[in-house]
Amino acid sequence: MKPATPSISLHRGVLICIALALASVIGVALVVLRYLVVHQFAYFNLIWNLFLAWLPLGFAFCADYFRASRWRFLLCALLWLLFIPNSPYLMIDMMHLRPRSPVPFWFDIVLVQSFVLTGLLLGFLSLYLMHRLVTHRYGWRYGWLFTFLVLSLTAPGIYLGHFQRWNSWDLFINPVALLADIWDVIIHPRANRKAIVFSILWGGFLISTYLAFYALVALHRSPAPEATNPERPTRIFASGD
Repeated sequence: MKPATPSISLHRGVLICIALALASVIGVALVVLRYLVVHQFAYFNLIWNLFLAWLPLGFAFCADYFRASRWRFLLCALLWLLFIPNSPYLMIDMMHLRPRSPVPFWFDIVLVQSFVLTGLLLGFLSLYLMHRLVTHRYGWRYGWLFTFLVLSLTAPGIYLGHFQRWNSWDLFINPVALLADIWDVIIHPRANRKAIVFSILWGGFLISTYLAFYALVALHRSPAPEATNPERPTRIFASGD
């Protein structure tokens, strides 16, 4: 089956990737610069985590490209769902942020935050693409239901990655142990209150932040107001204001 025409134009997709790639290069450059100056291997793990954060966006673009083929679309969507927690996971790397002499603390703050913000943008953009696909196929209600469900599942995914040290690919190479840990949290909520509270708080944060991201995208896509008189610009303030 011939792939469907992408819902996002090639020009716009390239511009998005260039902007996010530039942000990624800046973060990596800060890590390398830090090592060259003080010879410390601090924060090199952020580079790997940033690579994982790019994967959901790639799978989302593939799902969009193959949306006319059910099985290819479902495969891309499944891989996207498995890897989407890796994008906001970079936020939890702020827990490793602490003063490390002789590097100024403010430099490390900028370094870590550059990875955090890039990861969030990568994750929200990939979710936005999938949100659009579901909305176009099933309607806006199912689109938002899908989005809230994914964000609600992303939060416990971050918990499993950070505290239980599970990775996205463990669902393929060690599924029994991974599912056992998830089942233990479900049937023993009292003994796993930390996981429950973490998931609720982070899920709420991700949902509220995505809503702000969606509102900004909608504002950007809305048409600019036209002047009432094409020969004379509209005045925002009257004289004397």
